Amino acid sequence: MSFIFQKLAIPEVVLIKPKILRDKRGFFIETYKELDFTNAGVNIRFLQDNHSSSSKNTLRGLHYQKNPSAQGKLIRCVRGEIYDVAVDIRKGSPTYGKWIFADLSEENAHMLYIPPGFAHGFFAKCDMTEIVYKCSAEYDSKNDKGIIWNDPIININWPTLSPILSDKDKGNPTLECADNNFEYK
Repeated sequence: MSFIFQKLAIPEVVLIKPKILRDKRGFFIETYKELDFTNAGVNIRFLQDNHSSSSKNTLRGLHYQKNPSAQGKLIRCVRGEIYDVAVDIRKGSPTYGKWIFADLSEENAHMLYIPPGFAHGFFAKCDMTEIVYKCSAEYDSKNDKGIIWNDPIININWPTLSPILSDKDKGNPTLECADNNFEYK
């Protein structure tokens, strides 16, 4: 198998460690293999790929798309390093409002799978950090939502208290006031 799949404290969120083949020419990794992912319980079809670049101390999030356009995401850092966060926003979930993080970097090549029903955000720890991520649904502006990055109830331990934010992310509501139609099943 080309991957190690590690369930985290919120078991629906999975840290994926690919096998890295390195030699004097560079490296090779497989970043997605449908059968391996399906066998590990990450059984989702991806419909869109995104590539994002951020300067150091940029925080993007917390973002999600509500139903019927909910997105599962497979995040990978290809340049620099990020502090990647997933927040369970499924009403009725035993881990509702809880968060987990993973350090993803070009060096470790780890990936994070975040299923639908979770908000996602990340903090760029290096200048010109780049991430690529697969989404299980296409972008839908009318269902694009967010939660304020420093929600006091969620209480994420971000690497800084003064990140660089977009105007949109500065204006996001708290989890309690968020437009969210996810239910735990």
